[in-house]
Amino acid sequence: MSNLGSTSVIFDLDGTLVDSEPNYYEAGRQTLAGQGITDFTWADHERYVGISTQETIALWKERYGLDAPLDVLLADKNRRYLELARASTRVYPEMRKFVELLAGEGVPMAVASGSSREAIEAILAGTGLSAYLRTVVSAEEVASGKPAPDVFLEAARRLGVVPGDCVVLEDAAPGAAAAHAAGMRCIAVPYVAGQADDPAFATVGLLLRGGQDEFTARAAYEWLRVAPPVGRGR
Repeated sequence: MSNLGSTSVIFDLDGTLVDSEPNYYEAGRQTLAGQGITDFTWADHERYVGISTQETIALWKERYGLDAPLDVLLADKNRRYLELARASTRVYPEMRKFVELLAGEGVPMAVASGSSREAIEAILAGTGLSAYLRTVVSAEEVASGKPAPDVFLEAARRLGVVPGDCVVLEDAAPGAAAAHAAGMRCIAVPYVAGQADDPAFATVGLLLRGGQDEFTARAAYEWLRVAPPVGRGR
């Protein structure tokens, strides 16, 4: 058994393990431009960080009055995103170190993301993280995406562990809310600094307001080592 006992770790993907948001923004910008919406900005994109692609597009249809069917828009954005992701997706260096550190101790790990399964697997394979992260859950595979707890609960089920023994790493408020709803501890590394005061982040066990600049593999490991599982004292 590892020094972390029965702890299992579930990673969000986009904005947590990898800096994929620039690719999502560009894919979204191109998709909307194809529908005649040409003023989509990065600030607009930040509103949808942490929300599944399908839910994002549903919100776009309402906000921009898009006539194209949701499935057509979803396929268009996913195609554009995969082209960008396969060309270039950067793993946060300290996150890679953390994954490798946990793998070295045999800690069960999974990825639970709002992205499509095809996108998740493409990124994990392209970055080499697939060697360590073999259990994957997409929001496409469950009833509801974040902030519902479904993806995290399904990840725990596939790992064969109880939710209270799981720690989630997340960058967005909906993900932090989902972890709390699942009865899991959470390390939050906000992608959008201005969202660090979102009430959802008040529920996490460890909030790194400085985002990835503040995150280190060793500090996260030490926190996991001393923080008790949900429902248990020290």
